[in-house]
Amino acid sequence: MKPLSIYIHIPFCRQKCLYCDFLSFSNAQELWSVYSKALQQELIQKSVQLQEYTIQSIFFGGGTPSLLPISLLQPIFSALHHHYTISPSCEITLESNPGTLDSSFLKDLRQLGVNRLSIGVQAWQNHLLKKIGRIHTIEQFVENYHAARSVGFDNINLDLMFALPEQSLVHWEETLKHIISLQPEHISAYSLIVEPNTPLYELYHQKKMFFPNDTLDREMYRLANDILSHHGYHRYEISNFAKKGKESYHNQVYWKTQEYMGFGLGAHSYLNGTRFHNTCTMKTYLDAIDDFSLQIEEIEHLTKTQQYEEFMFMGLRMTEGVSEKEFWNRFQLQMQDVYGDTLKKLISQQLLQKHEDSYFLTLHGIDVSNYVFEKFL
Repeated sequence: MKPLSIYIHIPFCRQKCLYCDFLSFSNAQELWSVYSKALQQELIQKSVQLQEYTIQSIFFGGGTPSLLPISLLQPIFSALHHHYTISPSCEITLESNPGTLDSSFLKDLRQLGVNRLSIGVQAWQNHLLKKIGRIHTIEQFVENYHAARSVGFDNINLDLMFALPEQSLVHWEETLKHIISLQPEHISAYSLIVEPNTPLYELYHQKKMFFPNDTLDREMYRLANDILSHHGYHRYEISNFAKKGKESYHNQVYWKTQEYMGFGLGAHSYLNGTRFHNTCTMKTYLDAIDDFSLQIEEIEHLTKTQQYEEFMFMGLRMTEGVSEKEFWNRFQLQMQDVYGDTLKKLISQQLLQKHEDSYFLTLHGIDVSNYVFEKFL
């Protein structure tokens, strides 16, 4: 059977963060139950076309999936277990935010089969958390983290952000050191992107806050790379660090352009060389409960050239880079025949390195990674 990963979107949160442009809604508790039922039906309906696959990872993202009570999560898990072939080693991740977790809920998650917990910490300083609209305190996070450990979670990711408004290099170093002291298995460290149509975007353009410039942003990134690597976290992707053997399987599916199926509002899928996504309109999604195929949008059949391009620029996000052997196995073409001149030029610019049959970004290449990726389009 072929491997497949599943993404399940839970678009609810207590309060939208000031930087958030994700498809999510606050104060929508009246939709939780009907949405959960729709998700169950979508999982059941689409399982018919996925019988040749074994599920290797399941990722509940949002929004804040940990907002849903166990009574609404349990039927979703039942649909998965009754209608899909799930690998015994399946990585099952649930995203959460501090303040939405307690020991009882965490224990129930474990019993449902969640074996990887992702917690959105973002920063260690409460005043910085307030600046970006987070509703938790660092004290709540620490309490929730220890509660997760106490019920048996032995694979925890902590999400961090840098280049936050009013954040200094000292703040960032303090955050890193406190997080490392907790010894999570995985750490994600992303630079804040100020997205249009968010409250933070307006504050940025009104110059009502100090935002770190590009130079400080890169200093923060290099500091994270240095400190985390020194403490046993290897960088396996531009923004992701893990202890050995604790790399996220699900994340790597995206970067290696492998197949995945998305369920829920706006969820994206990649199957049989085709990309598509569910509707982003809640009413349309809920009304499609009798036939979820009717609400699929933007179906794109990737050409061979597009598949080559995605293999390169997604794969180069990973520290291991892109392999000539894997390119041949996937496309029956030599990488040199397609991208030889581009690879040679990027190596001469010291943006790429080659080791054995793999090409990967240099540290300078990481700093200008978007420039590198564009060269493969």
